[in-house]
Amino acid sequence: MQKIIALVDGSTYSASVCDHAAWISQRAGAPVELIHVLGRREASDRHDHSGAIALGARTALLEELAELDAQRAKLISHRGRAILEDARAILEKAGVTGITTRLRHGDIVEAVAEIEGEARVIVIGKRGEAADFAKGHLGSNLERIVRASHKPVFVASRAFKPISKVLVAYDGGSSAMKAVDHIARSPVFQGLDIHLVTVGSSTPEAQKGLEDAKALLKAAGIEAKTSILAGQPETALGKLVDEAQFDLLVMGAYGHSRIRSLIIGSTTTEMMRSCKVPIVLMR
Repeated sequence: MQKIIALVDGSTYSASVCDHAAWISQRAGAPVELIHVLGRREASDRHDHSGAIALGARTALLEELAELDAQRAKLISHRGRAILEDARAILEKAGVTGITTRLRHGDIVEAVAEIEGEARVIVIGKRGEAADFAKGHLGSNLERIVRASHKPVFVASRAFKPISKVLVAYDGGSSAMKAVDHIARSPVFQGLDIHLVTVGSSTPEAQKGLEDAKALLKAAGIEAKTSILAGQPETALGKLVDEAQFDLLVMGAYGHSRIRSLIIGSTTTEMMRSCKVPIVLMR
C-alpha cells in the first residue's frame, strides 16, 4: 500500500504536518511514514580550524576538534530521532496506525526522489525552522520539492483545522487536469464540498473545460460546483479563499520554467506565500 510521506523538521509547522497527515491517513486508510532529513549543512564540520601553530599543539588540537565533531554529529542525530518520536506521538494520539519513521542524511530533494515511488502524497510545511523569523518567505526546500516531485504535494498551513470545503483552481492545463483526476480517484475528497473555479474570461472554451472537469468528478460520485471568476489568479483566488472560507486549495503547480517565473513571477509561489489554508499542488 502506498504511504503518506510526512516531512518533519522540528519547526513550528511540524505539528501541523502531522495533523494534516493524520487527517489524510484516516480518510484514505493509508499508513504514514515520518521522515527527517539531516542536511549536508548539519553534517560533521570538515574544516581545519587548527591554523598555523606548532606541530605538537596542532596534533592535539586536531584530535580535540575531531572528538567535538563526533559529539556534534551524535547530538544532531539524537535531535533528529527525538523530532521523529514527537511526530509519532502526535499521529498515535490522532488514532493513526501503521506509522514508520526514517532518519535520512543528505539533500532533502534527493531523499524525496528516492522514496516518492512509495508515496501517494508528500506532506510538508509551508515554512521551515526559520518560520518565526522569515514570515514572508517560503521554506527554502519547498519549491525544489514541488518542482521535482511526481506525486501530489500537500503544503500544510501553520495550524490544522478540519477540512470540508475545497477550492480547485482549474485553468485547463495538464497539471490542473491531473489535479481533477487525482480528486476523482482519491477517497480523501469523497463527501467534501468541491468548487471548480476558472479565473479569467468567460469563454465557451473555459465553460466547456469546467463542464468536462465536473463530469469527471460526477462519474466518481463527487458533485462539484463550477464558476468563472474575473481577475488575475494570484489575487482573485486568494480573495475567494478568504471571503468564501475555503479550507483547502488544490491547483496545478509551476506550469513554466524557473527562468520565466523569475522574470514575470509565479502564480504557484504567490499562492503558497499568501494563502492561509493548506494547498495541494500537482505537477
